[in-house]
Amino acid sequence: MGHLKQRNLITATERLRDQVAHALRAALISGELRPGEVYSAPQLAEDFGISATPVREAMLDLAREGLVEPVRNKGFRVTEVNERDLDQYTEIRTLIEVPMTGRITRAAAREDLEALRPVAEEIVRAARDHDLIGYLEADRQFHLTLLALSGNERLVETVGDLRKRSRLYGLTALDERGDLIPSAEEHLELLDLMLAGDAKGAEKCMARHLGHVRSLWAKDGGTP
Repeated sequence: MGHLKQRNLITATERLRDQVAHALRAALISGELRPGEVYSAPQLAEDFGISATPVREAMLDLAREGLVEPVRNKGFRVTEVNERDLDQYTEIRTLIEVPMTGRITRAAAREDLEALRPVAEEIVRAARDHDLIGYLEADRQFHLTLLALSGNERLVETVGDLRKRSRLYGLTALDERGDLIPSAEEHLELLDLMLAGDAKGAEKCMARHLGHVRSLWAKDGGTP
């Protein structure tokens, strides 16, 4: 029984840690936590009304994602991404995702592509419902699941890391302008082209989509 109680306690602790990490990601996206600013775990814990331990653990999770960086004896600084970084991340993603989209279009089973439709529809729904966390999670799932059809796990890891480094800070401003919906709908367009076997058209759509995303960042003053 003692082991069972301990396991339940660990599960509850992990759940709280995940909830805090989710809330912190939302604060990063909305711009409530600002790039370059340092936040301490006790300070944030007081805002949440909980102990500092799960907050500190959640911040370490975000640090592994590249969203924050530890500052000795102070807390965690929200990492900043400049225009040059964004251009380079977008260039690398374009070099990888555009040709891979064509290759996957030619080789993937129809049922594997069709399985992505609910995810593409969820991206559009989240954009229309102003669900920013849901939007990013569904967008990430779509792109990485699509790339996984290549069978190259390292490639998926690479793009996943690039996505983390070029996350959308200030996404709220883009949402308020209605700029997220056209970008969201491009996922359905891409999927339809791939299902039609139009590899070249799918490559062009992916290139346009990545360029569209980069232009959204630029509109928001270059802060993703």
